[in-house]
Amino acid sequence: MTSSDKPAAGQVQGEGDYESARKFQKEEAEFASHPEEVARKAKEAEAALEGPEGDELERARVESAKGHPL
Repeated sequence: MTSSDKPAAGQVQGEGDYESARKFQKEEAEFASHPEEVARKAKEAEAALEGPEGDELERARVESAKGHPL
């Protein structure tokens, strides 16, 4: 790692990438503040799950959940 690759002071990278976490949380809150958009995306997801790609999406969901108990 060169000095230009190092995070700036106060930034933790990797598992503790606080800057990315803050950005994600801000964007997630912005999206959630629009219930009509959330409902539209939920309907799109439901249609995808019930459509031809449903089996592939379910396999991906199961695979991504391995080792990550709810």
